Amino acid sequence: MTEFLGSTEHAGHQRAELTAVVLVNLGTPDAPTPSALRRYLAEFLSDPRVVETPRWLWWLILHGVILRIRPARSARAYASIWTKEGAPLLTGSRALTAAVAAELGASLGKAAPVVKLAMSYGNPNLRTVLEELRSQGLRRILVVPLYPQYSGSTTASVFDALSLQMRGWRWLPELRFVTDYFREPGYVAALAASVREHWQNHGRGERLLLSFHGIPARYLKAGDPYFCQCQVTARLLRETLGLSEQELYVTFQSRVGREAWLQPYTDQTLIRWAKMGVRRVDVMCPGFAVDCLETTEEIADQNAHAFVGAGGERLAYIAALNHRPDHVSMFVDLIRRQLSGWPIEADADLSQRPARVEKVKAGQDWVK
Repeated sequence: MTEFLGSTEHAGHQRAELTAVVLVNLGTPDAPTPSALRRYLAEFLSDPRVVETPRWLWWLILHGVILRIRPARSARAYASIWTKEGAPLLTGSRALTAAVAAELGASLGKAAPVVKLAMSYGNPNLRTVLEELRSQGLRRILVVPLYPQYSGSTTASVFDALSLQMRGWRWLPELRFVTDYFREPGYVAALAASVREHWQNHGRGERLLLSFHGIPARYLKAGDPYFCQCQVTARLLRETLGLSEQELYVTFQSRVGREAWLQPYTDQTLIRWAKMGVRRVDVMCPGFAVDCLETTEEIADQNAHAFVGAGGERLAYIAALNHRPDHVSMFVDLIRRQLSGWPIEADADLSQRPARVEKVKAGQDWVK
């Protein structure tokens, strides 16, 4: 009996039980260099959730074309936004995670869960974070992908990675998973407050454009709810701000390849507006919890220059919610509701656990 249970302590049976919240974002390369981009893009674009193309065909395209050309171009784009602290998406996600942890700690005290940041691709990788939590006695985990609107190419990829990593675990923790928060009142209120503050500080453009990241149109036809959830977020924000459909528009950015993606396209819309005589446009990207390459380089730089080049006067980018206090409070409220019903400690008297385990090792108290 003693030999049979010799690894009990190493299996974590004597540890206090850990409850954790993991915020998951997409990820970023480790450096703005072609070699780092090649590693990152190879991981990201190899995910079958991201690119739904027959694997053999996509492998040829990815390794024969994309990874030979795109890393250098992407590295230049990342270098233009890189800071001393690293990529904006990583530093912003860290700041958001720290703020959420601090507010949860202030409101829940000793009952507050451990809060961690993880990335689907790159570092800190979700697999590594899960193993770290497991080594600390993980028994309950709430996973919150930082994607307000659900898509199979983002949210579902987090669930896939989570399932794959836990597939080899002997003792699975209780799991809760947030699939979306596109109509959370706190999320919509934070977006509205951000717009109002921008208008107060910088003036108001003729139109407010909501630019969401695009996905291939065939994903929508296959049942992906992303497009519809983007429209709901836009409607709720439009109602909150008291805007008409002519004052707040929805477009989609970041398309690649030749196939049709969700439309209308952001870049084409801005150029068309400029040629029509629209002079000032405000743009925000509600699908991004934290500013990143797609917001600061693609929208605030590339699309701003394209708009002005086509005859516009000013494109004003409204920053992502990042770690704004109202954004943090929204996450804290969402997390507290999701944690509802979970005990602070599943074992009412953890102090007795080591003694009980020793009895089991000695062949006593097997079922007590």
